[in-house]
Parts: sequence; structure tokens; C-alpha cells
Amino acid sequence: MTNEAVEYAVTATAAEYEAAVAALAAGSGPVAVDAERASGFRYSQRAYLIQVFRRGSGVFLFDPIALEAEVGHELTALQDAIVGEEWVLHAASQDLACLRDVGLDPVDIFDTELAARLLGLPRVGLGPLTESLLGIHLAKEHSAADWSTRPLPQSWLTYAALDVELLVDLRDEVEKLLISAGKTEIARQEFHGELVKEAKAPRAEPWRRLSGIHSVRGVRNLAVARELWLARDELARERDTAPGRLVPDGALTAVAKAMPASKRELAGLKEFTGRASRSEIDRWWNAIELGRTTDDLPVSRPSGEHVPPVRAWADRNPEADARYRLARERVLAYAEEHEIPVENVLTPELLRRAAWEPPAEINAGSIAAQLAGGGARPWQIEATAPLIAAAFVEAEQSAAEAEESAS
Repeated sequence: MTNEAVEYAVTATAAEYEAAVAALAAGSGPVAVDAERASGFRYSQRAYLIQVFRRGSGVFLFDPIALEAEVGHELTALQDAIVGEEWVLHAASQDLACLRDVGLDPVDIFDTELAARLLGLPRVGLGPLTESLLGIHLAKEHSAADWSTRPLPQSWLTYAALDVELLVDLRDEVEKLLISAGKTEIARQEFHGELVKEAKAPRAEPWRRLSGIHSVRGVRNLAVARELWLARDELARERDTAPGRLVPDGALTAVAKAMPASKRELAGLKEFTGRASRSEIDRWWNAIELGRTTDDLPVSRPSGEHVPPVRAWADRNPEADARYRLARERVLAYAEEHEIPVENVLTPELLRRAAWEPPAEINAGSIAAQLAGGGARPWQIEATAPLIAAAFVEAEQSAAEAEESAS
């Protein structure tokens, strides 16, 4: 489907904003909402375009950058006009943070992507889902565009508008499938879970996410990698540019491994690439020198309270390994029977934690309490707690029987 005959305008002035808010308030039914960021281009994850559609109102494309000067950072009037309605989003977890940043915070959502996962549909992207359920081809060629671009090309605006113009119709078709599958309550709990989910706490050592950091040997080399990452992050924040567009991860790890002895040697390192690699050479050299001389050396492998990788369990904790493998088999069987992806039946991390450190007394009630403490939904607990408890008990019995046979 194309809509090239329609010219879409951006809502960017106070007068346009007031008119759009009034039109949306006068519409009927759910409100489709989407946001476009500039991931991969900008440091921030703010929204550079917010699309809203409601039946009887039409589609409106809000420019939060321009409107900040006109009506303030928070779009309070828009929030007030639609907050009492159900908001329809596709992959809500990707957009809620940037919407909340400008004061748009729903109290009730319908997530078409999440619902499609719960239905076990093979393709849950907006384009494939729209094509399979509505019979409309939705081109997605601008999904990775730099939405901080101004002015936005008309072809991009058309793309953005179609993302929400069809979303309410798609929601209705997905709801029919949920009803038919008996999964409306599951979906309701999952949608609510998305709304109340707390943002992840910042990582203690975010620099350890550098691509290729595992190949950097030695704590002094790691210190250099850390200081280079911190220097790049500071520059990226200052320029509001994605860090990798300044200097790629691979260039930083190459420097940390090579440990150049001079600024000239750093400049001559062919693996040290990126638009800011030479223009900010003093910055990078200062980071290297700090890494070379600091007394605050990182540990090679940070220890923590997290559960170790499952591949190490057989040697480190064979009892936990047996519990986990049998329980995962049971949860996987449930997922296949009910046509729900296993990661949606129960977060893998929750199962790993339960297997690694189960309750002192293993039964469905104690497992249910442990899962609830980890944030599992009621439907997930009801579905999996008895399966997990039975698997854990069976694994322990099998281990005891094997030990008896051996003796």
C-alpha cells in the first residue's frame, strides 16, 4: 500500500498543536501512538517525531523538538486529551521511555507486537503483521533513518503516518485472534506488565559492553579500554552523536590491545578508525595515559551476584544443572503446546535463578513465591510453578537414586 497522493504536515507550532489536540479529543476509540528516534545517529534516545491517530480525528505528526520552544518540553495538553483512552502501540517497550520523556504516559495499552508473540504468530514485525492480517503491504524502508533530520522528507512522513493509521485496525484483528485462542487475560497481564516495568538500573561498568572486550588481556590494557570508552562517551554526549559514529568499538579495543607508546604511534595505528579518531587525538591520548598510570585498576572478570552461565553449571553445580535442564524441558513443552514463545512463558533469567538457588522447601507454593518475587505475571506463575516444582523434585530424586546405586 502506498499513500503518495496524501501530503502529511508536521505539527510544529503552538496553533497547530492546539488544533491537533482538539481534533484528537473529539475522535473516538483507541489512540494509536508511535515514536521515531535517531538510534545509531544520536547519543540521546529522545523522540524526534511522535505519530498519533484516532478514528474520527485522523493522523497527526508531532515534532517534539520544535514544540519544545512553542509549548514546553512536556506535551501536557496532548496527554490530557488522550490519557483516559487505550493507547495502541507496536512493541511498546521500545517507545514508552521516550514518550514519557515528553510527558506522554498511558494508563492502558494494547501492544500489537507483544500480542502477536503470545499468539505464536511466525512474524510479528509491523510490516509482516499488517500484511498477513490486513492484506496491506507496509513498506519499512525508513525504519533506520536519522529522524533528527530537518526538514523531514515527505516520503518519511508518509512512512511514519502509515505506522499509526493502520494500527487501530490491526489491533482489532489481533484482538479477535486473542479471543479465539483464549488468551485475552494473558495479554492483559502482559500489557500491564509493560506499563509498570521499572527501568533497568544503569550498569556498574558499562564500558565492559565494548564489542571485542573479551579479547583484551591484562588489567592495564582493560584500564586503557575503560578510559577510552569513558572519553568517547563524554564526547558523544557533548555532541549528541552515537558513540560508534565517532570511533567504532573495534577501534577502541584495537588501541587497548596495541598499547601505543606515543601519540604519533596512536595516529599511525591503522585499526584506529572513525570520524573523530584523528581530530580528537589529544583526547584519546590523554585517556591512554590515564589508563597507563591509574591506580584504579579493573578486575579481569568482575564477580557479582548474577547467576553464572549455564554452560558452567555441570562442573560447578551439577545439582542445579539437573534441575534446570529438566525444568526447562517442561516449560518448553508447555510453550509448544500453547503456541507461545518460551521466553514469554517465563523469562529465562527467572528459571535460571530458581534452578541455581531454589527455595529450602521445594513445592509449587514456594516456587510460585520465588517467581512472583522476580516479577513473573500471575498467569506465568500459574502455568509454570507446578511444572518447575515437580521437575526440581524429580531431578533431586534421580540424583539420590543414582547416588544409592553407585554406593
